[in-house]
Amino acid sequence: MYTYGQYCPVARAAEVLGDRWTLLVVRDLLTGVCHFNELERGLPGIPRALLADRLRRLEVTGIVEKRVMGRRSAYHLTEAGRGLKCVVDALLVWGARWTLDAPRPDELDPLLLLWWMRGRVHTDRLPPGCERLVVQFDFAGPVEGRYWLVIARQDVSVCIKHPGFEIDVLVTADLSTLFQVWLGRIRYVDAQRDRALCVETTPALERLFPRLFALSVTAPAVQRARIAKARQKPAVV
Repeated sequence: MYTYGQYCPVARAAEVLGDRWTLLVVRDLLTGVCHFNELERGLPGIPRALLADRLRRLEVTGIVEKRVMGRRSAYHLTEAGRGLKCVVDALLVWGARWTLDAPRPDELDPLLLLWWMRGRVHTDRLPPGCERLVVQFDFAGPVEGRYWLVIARQDVSVCIKHPGFEIDVLVTADLSTLFQVWLGRIRYVDAQRDRALCVETTPALERLFPRLFALSVTAPAVQRARIAKARQKPAVV
């Protein structure tokens, strides 16, 4: 942890939160993620040793409390940690308004997107009598690949190999577009109209599919920023 040698609350806060990955760890803890492996899945690219170090530092500074339950450990935000929600929310609003354009190539991680989507599935909206729904994603564009979501009422799994069940929904999408739909920067209907997103399934499941997923928790701020930018564009004469 770096110190600035300034007796200032902004400097002190930056000393605690300014290290790389720290704010993203806090971001995910604020969404309810509490186990080490789940935190690692949501932070692709972070070495395990570095994640352990960041969690230790957050624990030492009183932002995180580690609880041991049998053979598993869980990390929970303290009152000081929960108080960071307003900080993260402010960064979200500012970032959505001033930094968020189309994703860079290094940001196009299909497994991360599906991991995020996994946590936002309305499993209670599965059709009556449906034990599972298998969605295959065929990604095109700069990043290509084939992945699966297996949606059951008790759990949702991300698969990198064919799960062995019949495919119920086939999604063919440009990965960049699907990221932006998920974040609220592009509307689902617009992505379909532009043929950057195609859903092949039965008519009933096609109607259900967009309602099966809640958008990212960041989507409302991104949508507001998109609307604000559209209003600021000069009218074409």
